Amino acid sequence: MAKNIRYGAQEDMTEIDKILSEIVTLKPVSHIAHRVIDLCCDPQSSLRELVEVIKYDQSITANLLRVCNSSYFGLMQKIVSVQQAVAYLGLSKVANLVVMGSTAYNFKTAQKGYDLGEGELWQYSVASAIIAQDLAEKKRLGNISLVFTSALLKDIGKLILHTYVKDSFEEINTAVQTRGLSFIEAEKEIIGIDHAGLGAKVAESWNFPPVMVDIIRNHHNPNRAPSDDPNTPIVYLADSICMMIGVGLGADGLAYRYYQEIVNRLEFSSHDLQKTIAAFWEKIKGVQELVNLSGGGR
Repeated sequence: MAKNIRYGAQEDMTEIDKILSEIVTLKPVSHIAHRVIDLCCDPQSSLRELVEVIKYDQSITANLLRVCNSSYFGLMQKIVSVQQAVAYLGLSKVANLVVMGSTAYNFKTAQKGYDLGEGELWQYSVASAIIAQDLAEKKRLGNISLVFTSALLKDIGKLILHTYVKDSFEEINTAVQTRGLSFIEAEKEIIGIDHAGLGAKVAESWNFPPVMVDIIRNHHNPNRAPSDDPNTPIVYLADSICMMIGVGLGADGLAYRYYQEIVNRLEFSSHDLQKTIAAFWEKIKGVQELVNLSGGGR
């Protein structure tokens, strides 16, 4: 049970109350990025609408063009306008880049409770989002930006929870090692909330679409998602692939459950997954450049 923490003579707050109160310390996504997310969740939205939302913000435009001209995309022609970026890359990829630029700020610090140095969680988050995007494209899903953004932000709860994990790490690790709990189960039992649940609270406070909130909440427990939902399993699988190939491993490492039946539901062959991993490694230098340009690099 979460303990009470005394705040002067004013009132008692539970530890969970204190944790939730720290959500306001995070920098919310910009109004423009929020509008971009809304557009991407609307199947009726158009490229023209996306251009109109972005083109008058000089900072977002400058960052977008810088990233579009990076080695990650390897475009033959230099991109000089938002309209050109959208024409070459499409709505989904441009929207993803805008959201990345708007959220990277929060990920710059180290998360010591998870043994992650400065920028490491961002590097992992970008890698996971890129892999999730590749998997979503293979499944020809209709809302790839939703999958990308959910994968990018799924661990945002760690930005707050890491200090509490640090204080309780020995107890959490003991529960994982001796009782067979997953790391997230141990977080929930010992701290009172886990990083996925806290991430969902952040997403709710930022008025993200409910479907995105649910993906963030269940990204370690895809069995809780509806059977007709491919998005949560894909984000979960992307997360698992990152762990398996050693990208972004922190103190929680591989201490999570692997749901083979969820992976089977997606009907990816071993060859499909090998191609996804190979494609990621082929452009790893470009991925690192993308991480740095989007603002979360060391």
